[in-house]
Amino acid sequence: MSDADNRLVAVLGSIPYARFLGVTAELAGDEMTAILPFADHIVGNPMLPAIHGGVLGAFMEMTALAQLSVAAPLKRQPRTVDVSIEYLRSGRPLTTYARATIKKLGRRVANVHVEAWQ
Repeated sequence: MSDADNRLVAVLGSIPYARFLGVTAELAGDEMTAILPFADHIVGNPMLPAIHGGVLGAFMEMTALAQLSVAAPLKRQPRTVDVSIEYLRSGRPLTTYARATIKKLGRRVANVHVEAWQ
């Protein structure tokens, strides 16, 4: 395992909610893809059924944190300052994938763009 792989496993392992949801990630070069497998306990609306929006938002935030850990060793886990999410449709009962792009990485603040798809 490379250093980036070790950091990725460590950051996802340090987030209890990521373990609860079963979030994993694959690293190909410097490109990381996070994976949220579908499970019944993440359904928010059983009538549709649709994945709970909070689960999707948390998954995208975890993807951003994981990408930051892959980009550079972090002394401590960063805090989220602001999140803006645009839901384009309901999350279907399928495996969800996400990829993050670091737009700006400063000493104190990072701007990360995350896209999720099914």
